[in-house]
Amino acid sequence: MTNSPPVDALENSPELALIASILAGDREKFHLLIRPYETQLYRTAVALLKNEADAEDVVQDAVLKAYRKLASFRGDSKFSTWLIAITLNEARGRLRRDNRAAVDSIDELREGNTDYTPAPLTDWREVPLAMLERQEIRALVQKAVSELPDSYREIVTLRDVEELSVNDTASLLGISISSVKVRLHRARMMLQKKLAPQLKMVAAPQRKRRLLGRLPWF
Repeated sequence: MTNSPPVDALENSPELALIASILAGDREKFHLLIRPYETQLYRTAVALLKNEADAEDVVQDAVLKAYRKLASFRGDSKFSTWLIAITLNEARGRLRRDNRAAVDSIDELREGNTDYTPAPLTDWREVPLAMLERQEIRALVQKAVSELPDSYREIVTLRDVEELSVNDTASLLGISISSVKVRLHRARMMLQKKLAPQLKMVAAPQRKRRLLGRLPWF
């Protein structure tokens, strides 16, 4: 028997209805299902792999796997989250096979058992939009993210780039919610430290004082 989404869920979700149609044999609709998420999956893969060609291969593999496993999607989470989980696993597999990056050794017991929640930290993304629109600034931010250790890069990618919830991020990475918060806090601190001096240098002189006054790390 096909493990298709529940009927009551289908009534409230055009996406789930589309999945049911595909599982029923209308396979040509799969590209309609995937199309809205192609950019998101590619962006995730590039951030994790730091290589566009590898990212393209990983997304292709992830989409193929999603098609083969489509019947296992039950609608308990967002379809986009399910796709990102597959892409994340494919990217990790590529990194392991290529031996390009060692998995960071982080003391999960220390992170998971922490009894504090990091103080609210102004998001590193809160660089004025006028600056982010400049290619130079975007390149600096992307480079800074790409240079983070793998586990921190994953956190930033899922939380700050893809804007997944803390719960979804914890589930995807197989870590505790507390660990997500701690890693994200550390990752943002690393980004602040790396980006602060560079953003000072690239800000237009006539706007520098006003812009830097709005950045959380100055």
